[in-house]
Amino acid sequence: MNIVMIAINDPAGTAINFTNAINKYTPYSCRLITKELRYNFMFEKDIHIPWIKEKYQWEELEEVLRQADIFHFHMTADEDIQLGPFRVKDFIKGKMLVHHHHGHPDFRGNPQKYRKKYEERRRDKLLVSTPDLLKLLPEAKWQPNLVPVNHPLYLPLKKDPSPVRICHSPTRRELKDTDIFIHVMNELRSRTGKVKEVLIENTPHKECLKKKQRSHILFDHLQGYFGVSSLEGLSQGLCVVAGLDEWCISHIKSFSGWDNVPWYISARDKLLEDMTLLVKEREVREEYGIRARKFMEETWNEERVIGNLISFYEN
Repeated sequence: MNIVMIAINDPAGTAINFTNAINKYTPYSCRLITKELRYNFMFEKDIHIPWIKEKYQWEELEEVLRQADIFHFHMTADEDIQLGPFRVKDFIKGKMLVHHHHGHPDFRGNPQKYRKKYEERRRDKLLVSTPDLLKLLPEAKWQPNLVPVNHPLYLPLKKDPSPVRICHSPTRRELKDTDIFIHVMNELRSRTGKVKEVLIENTPHKECLKKKQRSHILFDHLQGYFGVSSLEGLSQGLCVVAGLDEWCISHIKSFSGWDNVPWYISARDKLLEDMTLLVKEREVREEYGIRARKFMEETWNEERVIGNLISFYEN
């Protein structure tokens, strides 16, 4: 089975992680085609359209499109996308088409547009990356994102207990409660004087991971769900703070089999109180970090998560 993932830009590096895991842990082949470079994160690439310069590279792209059994579209991409001289639409006959949503603002703002499109095109192979998106696209299935938990940058790192480093890596501040994070960090410094704010923006992904790895606490956001940033921090054995709602928690429990999720659950009106406790109580934050790493190793490892996607394809 030949799988071709297509994305305008790779959402949080998830598509390349899926691609690598399929090639490593399954008998199938996967290629990833990306069309644009956004932000400054420099995720690993496979076939990146702006980098194609030679005739033989275009020939390789054409062969990849022709040999595909499955086209797996990420974010807002679909078969209308133009890849250099090729239209994906010209290669889809007889192929399985999968649409995978990751919370793009256009999708969040107008999910009915996409539901209508999929109904008109008779598409029923639909995925979402976080449980909250099931409310916008109830016909879809939740496919958890993955991170390579055994890669050196995703392993726990021994560090000095003071100052307590609290990191936050928003792609877009307005979507990740960054204003609340900055306010709380200012209050924490005045209360304890033993904290260091690590705000990571416009940073290559590898450097971002290194900064997280040297931290003690990671603040994701308070929007009710979790991002890839959470998974990175959990894998690194950090105490990960997020405002998960009951809907999201119930789906995490169902997928993982754990009754007690390893996130430190907070909320807007108690974030300062929670962060103060975690800064002062080293044992509490370290216990969360230990459980976080165990959770990722046991339930959210690459083989298990990619197995979930392969079952979706096969069924």
